[in-house]
Amino acid sequence: MRVRVTVLMLWMALFSGFEPVSAQTPLPRPDHIVIVIEENHSFAQIIDSPAAPYLNELARTGALLTNSYGITHPSQPNYIALFAGSTEGVTANTCPLALTVPNLHSALTQVGQTFVGYAEDLPAVGSTDCVAGAYVRKHSPWVNWQASPINTVPPADNRPFADFPTDFHTLPTVSIVVPNQQNDMHNGKDPERIERADQWLRTHLAPYVQWAETHNSLLIVTWDEDNGRSDNHIPTILVGPMVRQGRFGEQMDHYGLLRTIEDMYGAKPVGLSRQASPLTTIWTVPASAP
Repeated sequence: MRVRVTVLMLWMALFSGFEPVSAQTPLPRPDHIVIVIEENHSFAQIIDSPAAPYLNELARTGALLTNSYGITHPSQPNYIALFAGSTEGVTANTCPLALTVPNLHSALTQVGQTFVGYAEDLPAVGSTDCVAGAYVRKHSPWVNWQASPINTVPPADNRPFADFPTDFHTLPTVSIVVPNQQNDMHNGKDPERIERADQWLRTHLAPYVQWAETHNSLLIVTWDEDNGRSDNHIPTILVGPMVRQGRFGEQMDHYGLLRTIEDMYGAKPVGLSRQASPLTTIWTVPASAP
């Protein structure tokens, strides 16, 4: 009987314009996505930790990916992987870098969408400094394309976090937020640096999270890498009205997260994200799909 049904569906698709209905939930298309990248902590260090009450609140109210991994070590190649779908052969925290391959900014631009990177304590719009106080360029991958003749990230899209809009309607389609090294869990010792980063997130992102729930928008919090002691197992948390609540074991890494964002907007996948699968299990049925 199953064979007959399959043959019938194929016949109808070929000769009657009928298309079989997919069982896979289509991806939502958020009006805005804000991605916050934290530093150098494993899943076990953050989830259920009393030092991270706000992060765990987000994990309870949104989707917590329990099988999420960084790509490599140290930090910088992971940031580049999330932005461009490849580490581009970078194996150290090198600065400056000059890269030219397609990236998240160029992929979104091609489909009429926008991207801005917001870095805390960036000295000025378009700055290419390697270090400025607690700001470090290695955590702002888009800067490496700012002087590129192709797939360029314009200086105007490399902005200090002080420029992060208070009117969230004016946010770009996708933005990446990188706190400085005092506030991203990089500097200091645990649990103090976890507590500080957790409080920074509550202070600076909680208003957006509240707004996003009624404005079809999404927050993603992830880490560049773990602490080198758990096979690069990191937390990844997604919060928004299109997200199911719970813990999800779907396997994910930076390439898969990038592919998810690209597919949401119908953008051409870049680098190794072409070979990755987008997140499929965490979404509610969206009002519309791209």
